[in-house]
Amino acid sequence: METMLGVIGGSGIYEIDGLSDAEWITVDSPWGAPSDAILTGTLDGVKMAFLPRHGRGHVHSPSSVPYRANIDALKRIGVTDVISVSACGSFRETMAPGDFVIVDQFIDRTFAREKSFFGAGCVAHVSVAHPTCPRLGDACFTAAEAQGVTVHRGGTYLAMEGPQFSSLAESRMYREVWGADVIGMTNMPEAKLAREAELCYASVAMITDFDSWHPDHGEVDVTDIIKTLTGNAAKARGLVARLPALLGADRAPCPHGCDRALEFAIMTAPEKRDPELVAKLDAVAGRMFA
Repeated sequence: METMLGVIGGSGIYEIDGLSDAEWITVDSPWGAPSDAILTGTLDGVKMAFLPRHGRGHVHSPSSVPYRANIDALKRIGVTDVISVSACGSFRETMAPGDFVIVDQFIDRTFAREKSFFGAGCVAHVSVAHPTCPRLGDACFTAAEAQGVTVHRGGTYLAMEGPQFSSLAESRMYREVWGADVIGMTNMPEAKLAREAELCYASVAMITDFDSWHPDHGEVDVTDIIKTLTGNAAKARGLVARLPALLGADRAPCPHGCDRALEFAIMTAPEKRDPELVAKLDAVAGRMFA
């Protein structure tokens, strides 16, 4: 199999530097329109695809991002591995603004989003016990270190609905009671959908601020976030540019089974499956219906 690396860029990340044969393409999805067109090209011999999560010009709020369409569109054009890059707040003194965290766990507190490609007419249950791919996470960690970023390997991401930031009471609970390390608004249900689509997924959290728990920083200041975001975006583009050399163009099956997540997940008997839903699943789960 050939590697095609998909990058979903969060706040401040709207392009990939250095792509050859770069082209913005429109991808139709049965799950609706993706956030934007997808920038495709090649970097160091590896096929690349870039999708701005909020759309160019930041037109989608965290709740209105079309997560299912985004993941479906990436799978539909041949993406094999997805790197999520997103801005986050920190619950840890040791994870400071400007640092990156390679997330490996999530707490999902979102409630206003469609969280699965499956449902009535075709039921499936995938495991997200380990929701990110260690192989991809290791590559992101190595690339961040080479870029000169202070990077932390492993952390729990609290996904909140937003668009408002946390109250002080919420921030303290997430940090002290639940043990989360960073907080953001966009990695869920994105990570769950990537697993359903049998895509390897890694999450790079770019810390912009200490959340409101911090006694010396108080409430989240959007002006300060934007300043940090600008510096983080440049470092993130450098990280992405180093990934093709680390991952290579030739791709073996995922050693952690991400690309076989549906193997025993579909519960509905073949004769009971809804043909319309099965048709919509052609990119996400087509191999299971062949």
